[in-house]
Amino acid sequence: MTTWANMNLQDSASPIMEQLIFFHDHALLIITMVLAVVTYLITMLMQSDHTNRFLLEGQLLEVLWTVTPAIILIFIAAPSLRLLYLMDEIHYPAMTMKTIGHQWYWSYEYSDFTKVEFDAYMIPQEEINGFRLLDTDNRVTLPMNSHIRIIVTAADVLHSWTVPSLGVKVDATPGRLNQTNFIINRPGLFYGQCSEICGANHSFMPIVIESISTNDFTEWISKLSE
Repeated sequence: MTTWANMNLQDSASPIMEQLIFFHDHALLIITMVLAVVTYLITMLMQSDHTNRFLLEGQLLEVLWTVTPAIILIFIAAPSLRLLYLMDEIHYPAMTMKTIGHQWYWSYEYSDFTKVEFDAYMIPQEEINGFRLLDTDNRVTLPMNSHIRIIVTAADVLHSWTVPSLGVKVDATPGRLNQTNFIINRPGLFYGQCSEICGANHSFMPIVIESISTNDFTEWISKLSE
């Protein structure tokens, strides 16, 4: 869970989020190097009393400042395209869950099992024991180390189902089914919120995922199915 003092991303709880953090650091390093070189060159030119005549017109220089950015973009684009493929491709999920955005709460359906569905509302401030504006009365319970597919839609307006520590952000669009997948690699509670400005109570439709072992999940879903 993040705190107010943190400047970095939240700790990852899925392989995809780990890769996203690695890519963020990779791109940030390249950007920092480019900024340092450009700042150095600008500073040297401003301090110089004379201008090199080859700087104003030089075929070699023009080739260099055209080819070098292209090579830098390749180093950024290659891991980016790989990540996009990994995030979009879904192979044989262990289970599927459907989430529906409403004004202003989420509802969930575990359609792989007998009819298990519930709504998740934000806990009012006077009743809360956990995080303010982030806890819900019903938590989404999922098994860890399992390939999970999430199908997302909305019943009224645009929403966005977002859990930063899992690297998940999916638009919930009325009349359309979007999907994504993830694997939770550790137990715990993971918090998210609607990331689409969906109306007056946009800030009050949180998401709470509770990751537990497969055996505990089997017991939990069996009790709900009775």
